[in-house]
Amino acid sequence: MTTKEKRMFDTPRILYEDNHLLVALKEPNLLVQGDATGDPDMLGLLKAYIKEKYDKPGEVYLGLVHRMDRPVGGLLCFARTSKAAERLSRQVREKTLGREYVLVAQGRAQEYNTLRDMLLKDEQTNMVRVMPSYLRQGKQAQLSYRCVGRGETDSLLIVRLQTGRAHQIRVQLANAGLPLWGDNRYGQGRPGQQIALWGMRLTLDHPITGKQMVFLAPPPNTGAWQPWQRELVGLEAIWPDIPTIG
Repeated sequence: MTTKEKRMFDTPRILYEDNHLLVALKEPNLLVQGDATGDPDMLGLLKAYIKEKYDKPGEVYLGLVHRMDRPVGGLLCFARTSKAAERLSRQVREKTLGREYVLVAQGRAQEYNTLRDMLLKDEQTNMVRVMPSYLRQGKQAQLSYRCVGRGETDSLLIVRLQTGRAHQIRVQLANAGLPLWGDNRYGQGRPGQQIALWGMRLTLDHPITGKQMVFLAPPPNTGAWQPWQRELVGLEAIWPDIPTIG
């Protein structure tokens, strides 16, 4: 990663912050958590932000509640206390913390559908594949989508995750004949293209007050998103329901 690319990640955009909860926007290609590359990561940047803003001595606590693939951008929530982390993690387990994505898929999608697959991850290659159910290998994955726009060859979808498996959206949609635009791992993306997958809507109950909170942040008006600006503005105004089929 170049010095210029690292500077892009200096200041995460924060949508909400209090003593218990922080909701921020992850830029595409930024790690959620540090790894062997030593590249900047969302968790580290936010810890540095909190440490400087509040002049905190020592190590800053910030709990990672859920994850997002490195090429993907969008909304993430973090816990500022261990109590908040436990309660938000419980919402993830109980599927009451809602994560909904917008994406551009190559192909003509149905109006809506629910995909159920068994996914197996190869830890050596970091690749995930769909396994035949009769083999009883892998972990169950489920998502539902709704088509909110159609072009000549592409579809604009909103997706709700019912499980949180590695690369789940990318793998399941590719298996269904709807690979994501710009995905050079599971689709026909080319080097230099930015995958068109964005965590646009996040719903949760505040870990202390219990108040339901809804956050919405559209993708940038660049790349594959440019032809879909009218549809994306419509999503900001009225977020449609995503039915679960079957």
